[in-house]
Amino acid sequence: MPASGDGSAARREATGRRLARFAALRGETPRAGTFWDAVAVTAADAEQARAYRQQLAEKLHRRELPLGVHYHVFEDPPGPKIGNGGSTLHVLRCLEDLYGDKWTSFIVLLIHSGGYSQRLPSASALGKIFTALPFGDPIYQMLELKLAMYIDFPSRMKPGILVTCSDDIELYSTGVTDTIMFDKPGFTALAHPSDLTVGTTHGVFVLDPSSFSGKEGLEYASCQHFLHKPDIERMRQHGAVFLRGSSGAHRGSECVYTDSIFYIDHSTAKRLLTFYKELGTLCCEIDAYGDFLQALGPGATQDYTKNTSNVTEQESQLVEVRQKLYSLLKGTALNVIVLNNSKFYHIGTTQEYLFHFTSDSKLKLELDLLPVAFSIVSDKAESLDPSATVIHSVLEPGCSVGPGSVIEYSRIGAEVSVGKSSIISGSHISLKVDIPSNCFLSSLSVKISNQVKYATVVFSVEDDLKKNVKSLSDVRSLQFFGVSLLQCLGLWGIEISDQLFSGKSPRLGLWTARIFPVCSTLSESVRMSIQMLNSAQHMSAFELCGFKLLSIEEMLAHKDVGDMLKFRKQIYDEICLQRRKEKADV
Repeated sequence: MPASGDGSAARREATGRRLARFAALRGETPRAGTFWDAVAVTAADAEQARAYRQQLAEKLHRRELPLGVHYHVFEDPPGPKIGNGGSTLHVLRCLEDLYGDKWTSFIVLLIHSGGYSQRLPSASALGKIFTALPFGDPIYQMLELKLAMYIDFPSRMKPGILVTCSDDIELYSTGVTDTIMFDKPGFTALAHPSDLTVGTTHGVFVLDPSSFSGKEGLEYASCQHFLHKPDIERMRQHGAVFLRGSSGAHRGSECVYTDSIFYIDHSTAKRLLTFYKELGTLCCEIDAYGDFLQALGPGATQDYTKNTSNVTEQESQLVEVRQKLYSLLKGTALNVIVLNNSKFYHIGTTQEYLFHFTSDSKLKLELDLLPVAFSIVSDKAESLDPSATVIHSVLEPGCSVGPGSVIEYSRIGAEVSVGKSSIISGSHISLKVDIPSNCFLSSLSVKISNQVKYATVVFSVEDDLKKNVKSLSDVRSLQFFGVSLLQCLGLWGIEISDQLFSGKSPRLGLWTARIFPVCSTLSESVRMSIQMLNSAQHMSAFELCGFKLLSIEEMLAHKDVGDMLKFRKQIYDEICLQRRKEKADV
């Protein structure tokens, strides 16, 4: 049913218009009613919140964001994880605490950016919402892209909250006269035609086929109910599967309509806030999509409240809270805006990040992504593969970067060779070295005993940093660049003991393994981590005795955001200076 053809050119034109509108607002104060009254970013804890506030302040100082807007970072309350649904409820409370009844007239953008990005660790220290994108001058980060892509919404929205995540991109085009309106009571969600396999990892809307044609750019459809991460059989059982249009690349193929962002009108938000206050302390993870949207629509049932198959940790309170939410929200409208010419891109893992920034021709076209964005790259023809991407970095003459690799916020020396499909982030690599393919390398500034030190994380882009084992005897099943971690520990001279892993709970995995040496300089930390990697790949001993070793978890706890931003600023200043020289020479 969705409109024929892939519509990529139309999405590019619409995206370009929105980016231009946003660019005109950077460093300016928008007219009343044309932009968000408040932009709220969530953080997992106070430490992450401080990092976010520091970066927001820098952006405002450099006039990279619209001015006169309330920008807030709200950290989750201390204690058990509460999920993005719990964070949503907590933000409502924070807004009321800050503004009293005034918030009832606000139009708010809420961006969920809590969590530590274990599947894309280059975003762990400074946050997914501050992930750099390969375009803009200076470069855009995800925050600016979100503000640009939703630039049309505030003027067409009644007071309420628009909820989005920090690691996805929604691009769309509509007809010339089509208007997306967020003015109805209850919830209003955007829906995108997607392959059935995509639907298994997202929310899927069960739409009334008589309420929309699937041929127009934008349609308001009637939604019976919402399925959260359903299998394909369940999609078919509920009538959620449709056929795409009769022409174009996807003609006749099956699709489902999947979720992305949604709006909660103010009266519904107030009901949710009252519920949160009456609940007292929330001690379980609530999903803003699964636990709010599944309660909506005439076909909703309580069955989902007891289904914990998609839950990472089942807390005793979860089923009870879900049932209370269901009772609260049952009968609330779920309005769905079908965007037939739209595309949803997720950039939450190393594989997605590499694919979308280097290989995905559609996203490159639609966002006008650049191979070299706000960088100094000498000797371009020889050193940089056409499919590689360089963002806010300095590459010295003589270095080389292989196909499908991304370099961001880094300084790469003349004798450095980077293999294919690798990610280099926040690093200074000055030694003569061949960095292997599929390598993830990211440096962090850490404060130890009130002194700035450095540690560099190195893994394979395919390593599973979320995998945990239950006992020390199972450590052999953890993989570091295709080698058993147990073997690596032997090569590095690290003893297996209870002290090997950080954290209070027994989570034994690559995330909590104390294996990364702390060094006095950034380039030295890179050298040490590369030697660790070479040791594992060539099965040769490389003793780490005498070094203080940290896990990624500990690096994040000790991170020095100011020093990392200072390193980025040094690169920024060097690029600006080089540009001024080039202009003077013309």
